[in-house]
Amino acid sequence: MRVASMILGIIGGIAGFGGALFALFVGGVDASFSASGTSSIIGLGVTAIFFSLLGLVGGALALKKPKVAGIMMLISAIGGVISISLGYVVAFPVLLVAGILALIGQKEKNKTTLDKEVV
Repeated sequence: MRVASMILGIIGGIAGFGGALFALFVGGVDASFSASGTSSIIGLGVTAIFFSLLGLVGGALALKKPKVAGIMMLISAIGGVISISLGYVVAFPVLLVAGILALIGQKEKNKTTLDKEVV
């Protein structure tokens, strides 16, 4: 389960970067055509980059620290959807499943460790 969460976390983080870059592109176009020359979408795109990086780091930590990685990926999934909604449509379910698998993998790791100590 932890290997699957690592792979899904990395894929979700990369997909999140794609959605964030799309949001930055849309924000740039919006800013160029608006009268004030600014757009709040650019700030949301930058926030989505932060959440994508968080998901990517969580995916990389899934083997060594699955509990921390699972929490990071869940925060990344929820934060990305809040920041850019439709732009995170691919990354959200992938990071959500990866975070859940990492948390389940943590429980599995503890169970096998206890079983080895009993024998």
